[in-house]
Amino acid sequence: MGRALAPVLLVLVVSATACQAFYLPGVAPQDYAKGDSVFLKVNKLTSTKTQLPYEYYSVPYCRPEKIVSSAENLGEVLRGDRIENSAYEIKIRVDEQCKVLCRIDSLSESQAKAFRVKIEDEYRVNMILDNLPVAIAKLKEDNGQPFKTYERGYPVGRLEEDGKIYLNNHLRYTILYHRDVETELSRIVGFEVEPFSVKHKYEGTWNPDKAELKTCNPGSMKFVTDKEERQEVAENQEVIFTYDVSFKPSEIRWASRWDTYLLMTDDQIHWFSIINSLMIVLFLSGMVAMIMMRTLHRDISKYNQLETAEEAQEETGWKLVHGDVFRPPTNPSLLAVYVGTGTQLLGMALITMIFAVLGFLSPANRGGLMTAMLLLFVFMGLFAGYSSARLYKIFKGEEWKKATLKTALVFPGVVFCIFFTLNILIWGQKSSGAVPFGTLFALCFLWFGISVPLVFIGSYFGYKKPAPEDPVRTNKIPRQIPEQAWYMNPVFSVLIGGILPFGAVFIELFFILTSMWLHQFYYLFGFLCLVFTILVITCAEITIVLCYFQLCSEDYHWWWRSYFTSGSSAAYLFLYSLFYFYTKLDITKPVPMIMYFGYMSIVSYGFFCLTGTIGFYACYIFVRKIYSAVKID
Repeated sequence: MGRALAPVLLVLVVSATACQAFYLPGVAPQDYAKGDSVFLKVNKLTSTKTQLPYEYYSVPYCRPEKIVSSAENLGEVLRGDRIENSAYEIKIRVDEQCKVLCRIDSLSESQAKAFRVKIEDEYRVNMILDNLPVAIAKLKEDNGQPFKTYERGYPVGRLEEDGKIYLNNHLRYTILYHRDVETELSRIVGFEVEPFSVKHKYEGTWNPDKAELKTCNPGSMKFVTDKEERQEVAENQEVIFTYDVSFKPSEIRWASRWDTYLLMTDDQIHWFSIINSLMIVLFLSGMVAMIMMRTLHRDISKYNQLETAEEAQEETGWKLVHGDVFRPPTNPSLLAVYVGTGTQLLGMALITMIFAVLGFLSPANRGGLMTAMLLLFVFMGLFAGYSSARLYKIFKGEEWKKATLKTALVFPGVVFCIFFTLNILIWGQKSSGAVPFGTLFALCFLWFGISVPLVFIGSYFGYKKPAPEDPVRTNKIPRQIPEQAWYMNPVFSVLIGGILPFGAVFIELFFILTSMWLHQFYYLFGFLCLVFTILVITCAEITIVLCYFQLCSEDYHWWWRSYFTSGSSAAYLFLYSLFYFYTKLDITKPVPMIMYFGYMSIVSYGFFCLTGTIGFYACYIFVRKIYSAVKID
C-alpha cells in the first residue's frame, strides 16, 4: 500500500512546491519612506476589439535610456505580458505637476500611423506600480450609495465622430497610500490615472532643460476642453508628453487594496445567478436521485423475489442483458485514452481550485492561474496513465504501451497543434501575444520530458495491478438488441444528456468568458468550487439515469454512450461561445476571430474530456453496483 501511494504523494508535494515557487514571490508588502523612488513599469497594450496585445514601446511613447524587461513566469508570457521599465520618475508622497516626460518635435508618417491604428482599435495602456495595475476610477451607485470601481488601463486616445483622432498625452496619476502612524512609512494601496489630450504650447524655442508650458502651469491644472486645444494625431504634429503625480492618504489597508479592482463585475447579479442555478440544479438532482433509488429498489426486489420463488417467468428489463453488459466496447483503447485524459484534467481542476481557494492565485500573481494549470496538468499525467491502464486491462487489452502512448499524446497533441497554428497567425501580426520559441521549447520539455514519463509510470502501476472481476459472466455470443424507441436514439439521448450539465455552469461561464475576453479579473473561486461540485453531481446523475433507461430497453452498448452523454455538454458550451461572440464582443478582424474560436475549441475539447470522464465513472460504478445486487445463476 505504501509503495502504491508513493507516486501520489510525490506528485502532490511537487505540485504544492511548484505552485508556491510561482505565486508567493512579489506579494509581500513594501514599505516606503517619504522621498523614496518607486519604479513605474509599463505592460502590454490591450484591446477587447482585437484581442491582440502589443508591447508598450511598439508605439512611439517616451523611452528610458535603457529598456529593461522584467522576469516573467510562464503564465505571464503565455498571456502576452511584456513588463518593462519606463521614463516616469515617482517619489513617495512628493506631488508634482506638469512634469515633462519627452517631446516629439514632428510625428513621422509611421509614428502617426502607429498611434492612429491603436486608437481606432480602442487599445488601452497598462502600467504597474508596486504590483498594482493602473486604472481609471469610476463612481457607481448602489441603493443610492456611491461606491468606486476601477476600469483597467487607460485609452491611448479617442476617435471623435468627425473622424479626428486625439492622443492622450497628459496623465494625472493619483496614488493612494496608507501611512503607519508610528513608523511614518507608507504602503501604496491605489494607483489611479486620469488621461487628457492637450496640445501643449510654449513661448520661444523649446528648451528641454527648462521647459515652461503655457498650457500646463503648476498650481492651476485646468485644461480647456475645446477640440482646437487637443493633441491631434497627424503627420508633422509636435507632441509633448507630460504627467502629474498626486499622493492621497487612504484608510484602505494593504491587505484590502485589491478589493476595488475586484468590483469590476456586478456581484449582485453574480450572487443571484449562482444561487438561482444552485437551487434549480439541486432540486432537479434531488428529484432524479429519489426516482432512481425508488425505481432501482423495486427492480432489485422483484428480480430477487422471482429467483427465490422460482417462478418461471421470462426476465425483462435491464437484468435481461446481464450476459452482455460488460462486453468490451468497440475501440476500447481509445475509450481508455479519453478516460485517462479526463482523469488528468479532473485532477488538475480540483487541485487548482484548492490552491485558488487558499489564496495562492490572487490577482497580485499575474499569470499564476495559467502557470498552475499547466504545471498541474503535467504532474497529473501520473493519474492519466494509471486510470487509462486500469480501464484498458478491464477491457482485456494487451497493447498497453501503445494505449499509454496515445494517452500521453492525443489530447496534448491536438491542443498543441491548434495553439501552434494560432501562434503563427499572432506572430504574423507582430503581437506580444505570440509565444516566443524559447517558451514553446519549454512547453515541449514539460510535455515530453515530464508528462510523458509520468504517464508511463502511472500506466505501469495501473496495468500491473489485477483487473477487478465483473459481477456477472459475459456470454460468448452477443445478444441481439431489439428495435429502440425514437427517444432512445443514441444521438437524441446524448444531446438531451448534455443540457443539464451545461445548465449548471452556463451562468458562471459568462463571468469566466468575460474575464478571458474583456480583460476583467476573476477571483470568485468559492463560487467556482460550488459550481464545479454541482457540475460533477449533475454529470453523474444524468448519465446514470439515461444509462438506466438504455439498459431497460435492452441496449447494452453503454460504454461510449455514457462518456458522450455528459460530454455532449461541451457542444452547448461551444454554441454558447458563439452566442457570446455575437452579443458581447466587437471583434471584426479575421485573425482575432480565428484566435477566439481556436481557443474556445480548446476549452470545449477539454470540457468534453472532463465531463465525459465524470459521467463514465459514475455510470461504471452504477452498472457494477446494480448487477452485483441481483442473484444471477
